[in-house]
Amino acid sequence: MKYTQLGRTGLKVSRLVLGTMNFGPQTDEADSHAIMDAALDAGLNFFDTANVYGWGENKGRTESIIGSWFAKGGDRRDKVVLATKVYGNMGADDEAWPNHDKLSAVNIRRAVDASLKRLGTDYIDVYQFHHIDRNTPFEEIWQAIDVLVQQGKILYVGSSNFPGYKIAQANEIAARRGGTIGLVSEQCLYNLAERRAEMEVIPAAQEYGLGVIPWSPLHGGLLGGVLKKEATQGRRASGRAADALKDAKAREQIQAYEDLLDKHGVEPGEAALAWLLTRPGVTGPIVGPRTAEQLDSALRAVELELSEELLTSLDEIFPGPGPSPEAFAW
Repeated sequence: MKYTQLGRTGLKVSRLVLGTMNFGPQTDEADSHAIMDAALDAGLNFFDTANVYGWGENKGRTESIIGSWFAKGGDRRDKVVLATKVYGNMGADDEAWPNHDKLSAVNIRRAVDASLKRLGTDYIDVYQFHHIDRNTPFEEIWQAIDVLVQQGKILYVGSSNFPGYKIAQANEIAARRGGTIGLVSEQCLYNLAERRAEMEVIPAAQEYGLGVIPWSPLHGGLLGGVLKKEATQGRRASGRAADALKDAKAREQIQAYEDLLDKHGVEPGEAALAWLLTRPGVTGPIVGPRTAEQLDSALRAVELELSEELLTSLDEIFPGPGPSPEAFAW
């Protein structure tokens, strides 16, 4: 496994991030434990989750599965850089209660204690804001975070799904307050098929020293060989991939992508991950394996070297917006 620093911090993390969103809803506890063991054995030390994972009436289930894995011992907790998130309402979907979601000081305090209990640990390495809160000022948010850092309950803070201007605003206010390191990472939607983050989010993250952690690196399976699987295995696309393929132009684009990688003898899913690892500012993409086989495929991407010819061809199929700010007007 290869490692890098998380943004401007001294924290060293693996270049793949183990996403755990499937643990509980799609992968049972025993298989989830096996995947985490395999990831750790492979040197993957950065695990990502969220308090709402498990979804619906099972919100929090994913954190509890991770907690039961930590409880097995063997230095599991000490070896893992643990990231979780706060924002979503943890009550039943029809029982939203005031101050039980978003980023008020009262909810941050409540949410971090609940996550620590489910995770069976006394600290969280990277505590992430799952979304912007338009109603809570950053002065209040950072005051709440400072208390948690002083208590030893969290070490670093990251954002998720933030626009570039909110990254700047958050860190400028942190700097003015003093004593607060501010955001150290941003988790955003970013992949070959979805490159809008290059316009503002990634430049802002680089300017303020945040590590970029792309989620959905295969764009819901669209970049994982979806057409080949459809033709050879009869597996129909679903979710984001199915929606995209309804567009004839998008389907033609994905066909060109798969044909290109077939010509180079490279698996589509591994190429999509390897491409992200070449992008400026990217710490590592989040991979969310449902099985051990899917984890093995993701791990191979770390060692995959894409030729300049292949990288150029990928840019031709999936052109990015271009450098910022020139891409806005020139």
